[in-house]
Amino acid sequence: MGRDRVALSVAFIHLLFLVGRIHCSGEQLLRRRPAPSTPGLCAQLLLPLGYPCSEHTVETKDGFLLSVQHIPHGRNALGDQPGPPVFLQHGLFQGGDTWFINSVEQSLGYILADNGFDVWIGNVRGTRWSHGHTTLSVHDKEFWDWSWQELAEYDLLAMISYVYSITHSKILYVGHSQGTIMGLAALTIPEINEMIDSAALLCPISYLDHVSARFVLRAVGLHLDQMLLTMGIRELNFRSDMGIQILDTVCEDGNVDCSNLLSSITGENCCFNMSRVDYYLEYEPHPSSTKNLHHLFQMIRKGTFAKYDYGWLGNLKRYNQLHPTAFPLNEIPASLPLWMGYGGSDALADVTDVHRTIKELSSEPELLYIDNYGHLDFIMSMKAKDDVYGSLIKFFRSRRLSSSY
Repeated sequence: MGRDRVALSVAFIHLLFLVGRIHCSGEQLLRRRPAPSTPGLCAQLLLPLGYPCSEHTVETKDGFLLSVQHIPHGRNALGDQPGPPVFLQHGLFQGGDTWFINSVEQSLGYILADNGFDVWIGNVRGTRWSHGHTTLSVHDKEFWDWSWQELAEYDLLAMISYVYSITHSKILYVGHSQGTIMGLAALTIPEINEMIDSAALLCPISYLDHVSARFVLRAVGLHLDQMLLTMGIRELNFRSDMGIQILDTVCEDGNVDCSNLLSSITGENCCFNMSRVDYYLEYEPHPSSTKNLHHLFQMIRKGTFAKYDYGWLGNLKRYNQLHPTAFPLNEIPASLPLWMGYGGSDALADVTDVHRTIKELSSEPELLYIDNYGHLDFIMSMKAKDDVYGSLIKFFRSRRLSSSY
């Protein structure tokens, strides 16, 4: 216990030093960073390859301006009528680009479009594609005052509602990692689940009790999330100097082998193409909020799938109870078809936690288990088209036969 306190104190002092040397009270560093002026996701990834793609802006109830991309069909349209709408929601520190940064033959976004689906891509607040707000700037601390709770209750609601209003059709939902946390939470909300036809969840997460990723567990043990909030660091951007120094802080104490940082964070990935890492880094990681990290770490510490914990007084003010309200998985309608793909080597969406999620649902989902798949394999494996996406598309096509679009 004493050794842990020493380690915690050393890490805290180290971070305080970094804040004074690099962060300059937070806002100064942000204000030095030039505003992004790069083309949108369509222009960067899809249009050059011959895919039709349009950019859309969706406003949330709390004023965030989200970027949504629309790919109505593949390079060769399969018919005059649009296919069923499918909405893809990325995970933590990722953006909509994650569905397209492997080859055309390997990326789920391209594969769905080429198989006749009407593809829509979500990008949550804070990502490089969704950095707008009606009144706030990214330099304002209020811009980063959110967690995945707001991503589910505001961002997902706004984006799904927009797609529903355009297509006049119930939507097929695909989420990965944090996209499944958002999805499962949102599906307990009638206003959202009424617009969803069915959902496919890659590496589904609602509980995080059994996370085994050494990097994550060390960061939780160091109370990294609480330290950053205490020091006023609201944006978590691992592409910045501060973000790199935070990674170094967790790695330097010898408790985590960071020679393979990816495996330390996600677990071993069997089929990830390491030769493309430099290309992936052109797009990812995306920023998120420190409050979001704190919410995820609350889940690990408390073993709950619940709203953000503001402490007793804050909870009384917001939820009229001492503890944050849980998201009741058993209230997801039994009539809503679910498909889940999960892996035995996933250090974030652990098999035990996935099984707990399944037990709390009111109906049995269709399951795909791959023993040697890790957390990133489900979206970046070179073999995922055959291992995963064939089953996912078969599931959605079965829904197409039983529903009218």
